[in-house]
Amino acid sequence: MDRAAFYYPFHLCSRESLDHLLSRYALVHFRDYMALQLTPMSGTTAFPDRMSDQCPDLYAQGRIVQGHNVNGPISAEIGGRIDRDLADRDWREIFHSALRDEPRFRRGFDERGEDAARFASWLGGTHSVGTWWAACPMSLADVRRMSCRKLDPERALAFEYGMMLVQTSAALWYTIQLCQRHALEAATDSPAHERLLKRILTRDRLQLATYLWRREPA
Repeated sequence: MDRAAFYYPFHLCSRESLDHLLSRYALVHFRDYMALQLTPMSGTTAFPDRMSDQCPDLYAQGRIVQGHNVNGPISAEIGGRIDRDLADRDWREIFHSALRDEPRFRRGFDERGEDAARFASWLGGTHSVGTWWAACPMSLADVRRMSCRKLDPERALAFEYGMMLVQTSAALWYTIQLCQRHALEAATDSPAHERLLKRILTRDRLQLATYLWRREPA
């Protein structure tokens, strides 16, 4: 119980997950909401909610550490690491399969997973755009260019897909950075995100202790 964990890839988790992690770790760290500035004119919006809002008792006891800031422009260093993920066929396949098949993964992009679920029906079929998403080379620069254009409906969906790739990769790289900086173990209740993180660690020969709690399906 002298160990500390960093919960990833989200800024909130369920009380059930938190209670389990606190049975294993003395402290659990949380990031603030990740609001990425893709370009000066586009990005994602931050929400002010924190784990202390949901679990004030545990925060008062000092079992929760929060306030790790991952907002703002994407640095050149993180941008280069995102590009490595987007160019990695194995990483892309893990992402693609999770978005297609795993509701838990899709709920990470919106509360009920409805927006991401639109992709699942496309990715599971033979639609040419779905095939393109799985195999098409994509980079952070490509996603930035798409954000600045007026897009037809299919290209708009491709931009959303690209943003999901960028958000997922950035969240994992911020996880690695914060865990290394603060000597934390990376803990999650999302199997797909653990697979994606482990692919990065293997590919880039990085050492990081990880933990997955496999929750029973709801």
